[in-house]
Amino acid sequence: MERSDAHILVFPYPVTGHVNPMLQFSKRLASMGLRVTLVTTQPNTKPIEEAQSNNYPIHIEPISDGFQPGEKAQSVEAYLEKFQKVASQSLAQLVEKLARSERPIKFIVYDSVMPWALDTAEELGLDGAPFYTQSCAVSAIYYHVSQGMMKIPIEGKTASFPSMPLLGINDLPSFISDMDSYPSLLRLVLGRFSNFRKAKCLLINTFDMLEAEVVKWMGSQWPVKTIGPTIPSMYLDRRLEDDKDYGLSPLNLNVDACITWLDARDTGSVVYVSFGSLASLGEEQMEELAWGLKRSNDYFLWVVRELEEQKLPSKFIEDTADKGLVVRWCPQLDVLAHKAVGCFMTHCGWNSTLEALSLGVPMLVMPQWTDQMTNAKFVADVWGVGVRVKAPDEKGIVKREEIEECIREAMEGERGKEMKRNAERWKELAKEAVTEGGSSDKNIEEFVKEILCS
Repeated sequence: MERSDAHILVFPYPVTGHVNPMLQFSKRLASMGLRVTLVTTQPNTKPIEEAQSNNYPIHIEPISDGFQPGEKAQSVEAYLEKFQKVASQSLAQLVEKLARSERPIKFIVYDSVMPWALDTAEELGLDGAPFYTQSCAVSAIYYHVSQGMMKIPIEGKTASFPSMPLLGINDLPSFISDMDSYPSLLRLVLGRFSNFRKAKCLLINTFDMLEAEVVKWMGSQWPVKTIGPTIPSMYLDRRLEDDKDYGLSPLNLNVDACITWLDARDTGSVVYVSFGSLASLGEEQMEELAWGLKRSNDYFLWVVRELEEQKLPSKFIEDTADKGLVVRWCPQLDVLAHKAVGCFMTHCGWNSTLEALSLGVPMLVMPQWTDQMTNAKFVADVWGVGVRVKAPDEKGIVKREEIEECIREAMEGERGKEMKRNAERWKELAKEAVTEGGSSDKNIEEFVKEILCS
């Protein structure tokens, strides 16, 4: 089969942190001559289409999640149940529709949290592969729990897994260390392993050198292919022309203001602060973070979503105008790539972690929930590119004094210099992985060949 005849369907779970890496993977496949159709819910389709490059176009097919515009599910469980029912039917109808086209679907790449997509694919006579949007380490932990290889609730203060450092309870994903916090989401992440052995391979958004031991262990068990880091090519190997953005960015608020403000700052003098698109800090924690930034006396660029603004201390923005810039959104990749940024204070979501590693930026990590705790452990203690705030107090609050001390350590101390050296090394290794002949590049090429030959 010619590459131009191969048609692949890519189906991410419809939230930004899952769509973005799978969209970037789709661009890589399209750049290799394959026809790629990305399936996503209606609100995501327009911004992706508008951001499309003519060089490697991705075809977008909208799919319903079962809810009308503006309608909200009564609970996470209700959303997941309805989404699975409606989306599985819509997926089957879409594949059948495309079967009547000139290039019917050959293969389905689906988000690993939707294992039912593989069942649907099999019913339609197609092979599929799950895409894991979290690290190898986190996926391996969830696998062990799903198979009953780890006693829950956890006995003792540490947990041991093959090819990983000893993990404390606070280093485990929050769904595991506190199983009653989000039971429906725990079932979702553990359910990824219900039928994964039937898949053609496992695609994981990481790269070999980053998680060498865990990748090796997982590869000894199943056909694993590392294909990351999945960030726009212009920040890595520059092989995909015009690939500068994911495509799901909101309105470009404050873009010029952010970069202009950074342009006026010295190299490595700014602390960039962002806790992603989902994490929500309580009012007391926002106040402690605000005063911790002020006490550090460093320049800071802080992304505070509109709904979070009311949690800022009164007159904080005015009182820190000489040192700080608070915005609702900024182009994170452009900011991390800017010479003025010396440290990234982050919740340690996997996408943000990979971006910082790929751009050589040291991190100050304050994980909130889900996989962020495990990512923070690796950032600070395995990869040597970050400072992790000490465990919060009995109320779950990280105090301003701790935040100030960590900022100083990252920006001024000897450890900060070592973190910067390590970050530069990981930057080069990330670029190497996706460059022609690199580990991730070879894995994607091998994946494509396997599809063509099947």
